[in-house]
Amino acid sequence: MSSNPVAATVASLMPRAKEELTELVAFKSVADFGQFPREESEGAARWIAGALTAEGFEDVALLDTPDGTQSVYGRLPGPEGAKTVLLYAHYDVQPPLDDSGWTTPPFELTERDGRWYGRGTADCKGGFIMHLLALRALKANGGVPVHVKVIVEGSEEQGTGGLERYAEEHPDLLTADTIVIGDAGNFRAGLPTVTSTLRGMTLVRVRIDTLEGNLHSGQFGGAAPDALAALVRVLDSLRAEDGTTTVDGLAGDSAWDGLQYADEQFREDAKVLDGVELIGSGTVADRIWARPAVTVLGIDCPPVIGATPSVQASARALVSLRVPPGVDAAEATALLRAHLESHTPWGARVSTEQIGQGQAFRADTTSPAYRAMADAMAVAYPGQEMSYAGQGGSIPLCNTLASLYPKAEILLIGLSEPEAQIHAVNESVSPDELERLSVAEALFLRNLASGAH
Repeated sequence: MSSNPVAATVASLMPRAKEELTELVAFKSVADFGQFPREESEGAARWIAGALTAEGFEDVALLDTPDGTQSVYGRLPGPEGAKTVLLYAHYDVQPPLDDSGWTTPPFELTERDGRWYGRGTADCKGGFIMHLLALRALKANGGVPVHVKVIVEGSEEQGTGGLERYAEEHPDLLTADTIVIGDAGNFRAGLPTVTSTLRGMTLVRVRIDTLEGNLHSGQFGGAAPDALAALVRVLDSLRAEDGTTTVDGLAGDSAWDGLQYADEQFREDAKVLDGVELIGSGTVADRIWARPAVTVLGIDCPPVIGATPSVQASARALVSLRVPPGVDAAEATALLRAHLESHTPWGARVSTEQIGQGQAFRADTTSPAYRAMADAMAVAYPGQEMSYAGQGGSIPLCNTLASLYPKAEILLIGLSEPEAQIHAVNESVSPDELERLSVAEALFLRNLASGAH
């Protein structure tokens, strides 16, 4: 790959990329301001705005979106009459979870065993660095042949929809012929992959109340209705015996007809403990890309340490439902809320509240942009043919952009291959993947401009 001038330039820029990613990872930019200071997210946004300005971007702005966070926008003019490409990433990150589970501090980029560790290295601060590398390589080798817009979101992980609503209110801002979402990843490291579908999602908070207050379990237990026990019953009703998601009225038998995911490979990627079974039925690809999946994200109840012998009067849970392409997320939300309410036992009082929602996405893989990306990937990954895979996660902005700009071609690439362990402790990025995907993106932009694909 080094014989290619673009590839050689990207290789020479990797030390700088590591320094910049180190600076960006240091911001604790979790867009949950009840847990993390707003200043950390705003600092990350300013850093990105500064990086865009330094690269010659115009109209660089911090966009105050309706959910109280900031997205960063910039525009880099290209040759007259050239196509416009929108490059997307997000700078907000998931909480680090239990810091003690990290081998090295989550907000300090640390190199270990050939990978760079830290929260956001792959998801998705590394995605922004990928865009910078691609543009710098093109500028050093004849110039950027297209008009470029960059949008870096500040609340993607929270699912609060700030950028989606901002885009809807300012529909001219993000108009583009082609959109590259840098928030996906290769099926495995070294296998170039474009994500062709995304599951949507909904978040619902459920609360169950049974008593005016907690009661002594010896004096009242056995007859007094326990809110926590009722909640456990409700949550258990969301799964069949084999673990398949079962929401009343929601179909769960769709099949995936593309790239398959071997059971043993999935067990290894997911780090499933020996002797523990996978859940659900059908192929792994069916289960994670084509079917709904419910997850209990959190429960409010007394912790084990310090618990008292009490019958609980109230209990809450936050439930996530991943929604496959072809299913309307609003309809799925209504079905989930109805299920939670109808399965609450003992006449307990139940309330549900929608917290977040995003639609599923399916790309048109027959478009010219996909052929341009396949040619670019073949150079960046010699001997490898580009594959198409689904992704179980959600990027709500994709459907917003598809609705606003129905003629735009949308591609999803990125750094979140299985070893990256995004959303988990010890998240990391492969610098080899960062380098190769930056090359691929640069060559893709050149192919797109020339029509040589």
